[in-house]
Amino acid sequence: MTRFEELDVWKRSARLSAEIYKALIELKDFGFRDQITRAGLSVPSNFAEGYERNSNKEMAAFLSYAKGSAGELRTQRYIGMEIGYIEPNKGKQWLREAEEISKMLHGLIQSTRKRTP
Repeated sequence: MTRFEELDVWKRSARLSAEIYKALIELKDFGFRDQITRAGLSVPSNFAEGYERNSNKEMAAFLSYAKGSAGELRTQRYIGMEIGYIEPNKGKQWLREAEEISKMLHGLIQSTRKRTP
């Protein structure tokens, strides 16, 4: 069985989470910073937890949580750009990456659900 650390969706989501942390480390709006970094961290964390579960049903549920967090991250990215916390080019890059990760998660959710008895 493949380790979750070897999968592109986990690698990309972990990299995006780390990038968000680094980019916003100096932001003094702690509420916003904490919310967006938690959403970003939730994507690879829920993916990993689901991947380590013992059933396809549990795995699909955690992949769904990860996908939901990717949507939350995109929403916060829009708001962060609107209020000037996130530079436009960086925000567009994060948006594209979060959308791609969400699509990858969707495909994994669908294939996992098909395997569920």
